[in-house]
Amino acid sequence: MTARNIIGSLEKLIKLHKSFNQLAIRKTAILKANDTEAITALLISEQKHIKAISQTDKERERAVEEFLAANGAAGQPASIHTVTELTGPEETEVLEMLKAALIGEVAKLKERNGLNQQLIYQSLQFIWISRK
Repeated sequence: MTARNIIGSLEKLIKLHKSFNQLAIRKTAILKANDTEAITALLISEQKHIKAISQTDKERERAVEEFLAANGAAGQPASIHTVTELTGPEETEVLEMLKAALIGEVAKLKERNGLNQQLIYQSLQFIWISRK
């Protein structure tokens, strides 16, 4: 059995995270503009992305478990490292590349979300101070 299903899941996760990162960038602009209606709409989009990412990650987990079972490694840690020990050089290279790309997208999202949290905190401080 090949790792094609795992590769497909990782590609989908990367695509979803890229889209989620675009939402985070839009969120920064919306927070700066203090557009509450747009924030509400964006939060709905974020929830849809979170659900899709969660569902795709479950698909990835199933694909990894099926791959490991089909290759006599059932019960082994369900990691890219374990999978790449059972794949040929071409699939290993693709899996490592996708892993790095996904890690990069998650890091960008984490950084952008940190910035957005700071903007929210500063907005709340401004509201609190102006009410005194």
